[in-house]
Amino acid sequence: MAEKSNLVVLISGNGTNLQAILDACASEALPARVTAVISNKSDVFGLERARRAGLPAVVQPKAKEQDRREYDSLLADVAAYYKADWVILAGWMRVLSSNFLNRFPNRVINLHPALPGTFPGTHAIERAFEAFGRGEILVTGVMVHLVPDEGVDSGPVLAQEEVPINRDDTLETLEMRVHSVEHRLLVDAIRKAITGG
Repeated sequence: MAEKSNLVVLISGNGTNLQAILDACASEALPARVTAVISNKSDVFGLERARRAGLPAVVQPKAKEQDRREYDSLLADVAAYYKADWVILAGWMRVLSSNFLNRFPNRVINLHPALPGTFPGTHAIERAFEAFGRGEILVTGVMVHLVPDEGVDSGPVLAQEEVPINRDDTLETLEMRVHSVEHRLLVDAIRKAITGG
């Protein structure tokens, strides 16, 4: 049996993608174990998901006066302490600097709810829905990519999938469909990355 990879998952919110990873690890669909969950916010449900799974739920907020790179160095120390083979950004809402990324070269994986080159940054589903309303696009999607540098949602793509936008969609129904693709695509992409397949 091959050694399982250690995943440290960074979150800023509800943690539904974290849950998909935890479930995939538990069912052995993913040959990995989550060794810690780190959040920059203390009051998010994703931390409760980590606690329920018996995992370290680490709160690492950035103080206003703290230098961003100094914060990222500290964050990298925490991920390294939990022996991260891979760092998974599952709804992590901060751009990581080279102080973090250089500690885990080509081993930081991000999920973004848009297709490559479209709607980088926050509120991607909302912005896609508005663009659809203006007749600019017919589909949006999900991508999983490596984070080699400080570019926002722009690293080498590991997996992507289109999500059509329907005429009768509301933002909520579109979000639900995008999230269901996210959960599957993220787990598949992590599996391929860690197994080399």
